[in-house]
Amino acid sequence: MTIADFTRQGPMAQDHALELASLLCSRLCHDMLSPVGALSNGLELLTEEKDPQMRARCFELLEQSARASADKLKFFRLAFGAAGGFGDAVPAAEPRALIEALVGNNGRITLNWAVAGDMLPKGVVKTLLNLGLIAIEALVRGGTLDIALETRGKMAEIAVRAAGPRIAFDTTIGRALEGKLAPGELSSRTAPAAMLAAMAAGAGGSLQYALSPEALVMGALLPLG
Repeated sequence: MTIADFTRQGPMAQDHALELASLLCSRLCHDMLSPVGALSNGLELLTEEKDPQMRARCFELLEQSARASADKLKFFRLAFGAAGGFGDAVPAAEPRALIEALVGNNGRITLNWAVAGDMLPKGVVKTLLNLGLIAIEALVRGGTLDIALETRGKMAEIAVRAAGPRIAFDTTIGRALEGKLAPGELSSRTAPAAMLAAMAAGAGGSLQYALSPEALVMGALLPLG
């Protein structure tokens, strides 16, 4: 389901779609603030620094921040946006590269990737990326991220598992995934999960999650068509 789908369902749905879109934009801006701010600080230091070794270090930090900014923009373009550079299907290598970039920037997470198929429907890719992002953010002290996808008939089954020494997961996000948010609980933090719930419901699919002290497991069952 897209924002255009909401707008065809009446004023209340339109208001919800606009709120969801604005919160997703807020989330994107929040996540981009750190690497872009680091770029700005690095450039400011570079203009003042005269020592060759320190200038070389500044250039390294600028390169890291620029790479992190580009990685996040590419990720959010496909996870939140229309990703107009792709058709209805996306090469499976694309979401893998995007997840690997986020995991690489974190430095404390080991990724295990088991995704079947060469091309994936865009809605399936959006779901996989957003569940992956939620899992990465749950691994505040590092750990293991397992992402698997297989097809059964005309359905795609996604499983994402985050396991580590401390799992940080707001159950409000879980309620958003299940489409059970209470009034006032929609925020920039829960908006991606709420978007997934709306997409899954509109497509005739489903989402679920399970949380324990050792692991967060999320799953999705989505039509391939």
